[in-house]
Order: sequence, then C-alpha cells, then structure tokens
Amino acid sequence: MNQDAHSLTLAEIATRLGAELRGDGAQRVSGLATLRDAGPEHITFLANRAYLKDLADTRAAAVLLHPSHAQTCPVASLTLANPYLGYAELSRLFDPLANRESAGVHPSAVVAEDAQLGEGVSVGPQAVIESGVILDDGVIIGPGCVVGADTRIGANSRLHANVTLYHGVIIGARAILHSGCVIGGDGFGFAHDGKGWHKIAQLGGVVLGDDVEVGSCSSIDRGALGDTLIGDDVKIDSQVQIAHNVQIGEHSALAGCVGIAGSTRVGRHCMLGGGVGLSGHLTICDGVQVTGMSLVTNSIHEPGIYSSGTGAMDNAQWRRNAVRFKQLDDIARRLSRLEKAERGA
Repeated sequence: MNQDAHSLTLAEIATRLGAELRGDGAQRVSGLATLRDAGPEHITFLANRAYLKDLADTRAAAVLLHPSHAQTCPVASLTLANPYLGYAELSRLFDPLANRESAGVHPSAVVAEDAQLGEGVSVGPQAVIESGVILDDGVIIGPGCVVGADTRIGANSRLHANVTLYHGVIIGARAILHSGCVIGGDGFGFAHDGKGWHKIAQLGGVVLGDDVEVGSCSSIDRGALGDTLIGDDVKIDSQVQIAHNVQIGEHSALAGCVGIAGSTRVGRHCMLGGGVGLSGHLTICDGVQVTGMSLVTNSIHEPGIYSSGTGAMDNAQWRRNAVRFKQLDDIARRLSRLEKAERGA
C-alpha cells in the first residue's frame, strides 16, 4: 500500500489523468491501495479482469477503471480507456519519494571545483562528482554515488544510492538509475597470444537517451571504439548485462537477467523476457518479442514473437537436435502425406 501525507480531491485526480469522474469531486483521498485493501481514504484501480471479483466489496473512496465496468462500481469511479496507464500516472501522484530531496550538496560529498551543477541539483552524503561533470537542472545524486570525469547527466534524472558512472558517460533527461548499477565499465575485450590474455583498452563511451530506467545491479559496458547506445524510453530491469557497442532502440524493454553480447543491435519497441541471451554481432529488427530463457544465436529480420530453450545435454547432441528441430514441420507434413497415402491404398 502506498500512502502519502498530502491528499488530493477526486476532481484534481480526474483532471490530472484526463478521466471522466462519476461521484463527488470534492472527496479527498490520501493514498493508493488495492481493491481488497483500500479504505475510505484511498483511491484504487481495476486494470485486470482477474480482480473484477473484488470490485463489489471494495471500501475505497473511488475506483479507476474502464468505462465498461463503471455501472457495477459501488463507489465513485474515474473511467479511462486504458486504466493500467492511468494507474501508472496515479502511482506517481502518491509516490513518497517525489520531491523528498532538497537541493544542495551534502557536506560529506566530494565535488570537483570545475563540476557544473544546475539549478535545484541535490548531491547526497558521500557522493563523488569528478572533474568535468555537468549535472543539469533538477538532477538528484543519491548517497555513495560516483560520477566519473566528463560525464553529463540530463535534467531531472535521478541516481539512487551507490550508482557508479565511469568517465565520459552521457545520461539523458529524466533517467532513473537504481542502486548498484554500473554504467560505462570496460567491455570484455581481450586478445589471446596462445598463452595468455592481453587487455584491449575500451576507448568508447555509453550514451543513454531520455526517460531511460536501469534496474539495480545492472551493467552497461562502454564501447571498444564507438559508444554503447541506449535509446529513449528504454526500460532495463535488474541484473541485466549489456556488452560493449550494443545498440538498443527506443521504447524497448529488457526483463531481469537478460544478457546481450557485444555489438548486437536491438530494434525499437522490442521486448526481451527474463533470462534471454543474445549472441554477439546480431541484428534484431523492430517489434520483436523474445520469451523468457530463450537463446538467440541468429539475427531476426521479421517482427513477431520468438522462443527457444531446451534441457541441457551434450553439445554435439544438442547441435544435431537443433538442426532436426528446424526440420520437424517438414517431417510432420511428409508423415501426414504418407499416412493419407497408406489409408487410401
């Protein structure tokens, strides 16, 4: 349950959401809760038909829902064509973290003399801001963060505690980086001489677009020569690994434990389920969905939903079976023809 000290009227909420209100617009609510847990001081929502059974017994002051359910709502209603999208906006109205930090630099923070801090910037305890950093207006740097030299962070972006940005990283506006994520670490680049490994210096950077969110303990490596590029509005879950020189198009989403090998390009509006692995140097076109735990070893040139995944076995056997798997449809068709021919004999 989310609850905040301030309250809003239903009329104010309806205006913010662009929703149609049925009920007393002067009624005030001070928090957001589920249909089952909500009390008279809460607003709630119905975005999944699986919870329709809880609507009749809700004690909330009002329910955000689809117009088709308004007639059966026992309390005030706010109707939207997409109530789940409305819930997203509603959640931000009651976010206890919103506007909590006051602007200014904590006395224990270390800020380079030539760093540029915009209006309303907040730098938390024990944070380090290195030389040449530019923090645009409204940036929030949490406790223990390290912002490497010559990095720039766009307006109203937020770094939660203990985020590390290496040197030369560019973060767009309104980004959210969660605790423990590392942006701009060295890509996995080594040359082998037959006896041992020799490190290849990673000379590129990382560029994150506007409205990007990166989950806790995720890593985005800097490019070997050019930059690793993450487009606008990309959402990255926790414990995701993005290797050097990867490019991810706008509005794509990556669930937890996704791993993308170097120089792979992922298109716009793609969705990668939990544990998906993409091999290196692939191209994934726009509009591709890959279901959880799938391994993608070839480029995908047509939008759609793709899946893979088999139990572990000897590699040689797996390779033979992978070839046969692709032949199954043709084998099934030939078998069907043979069976029909046999029945007709």
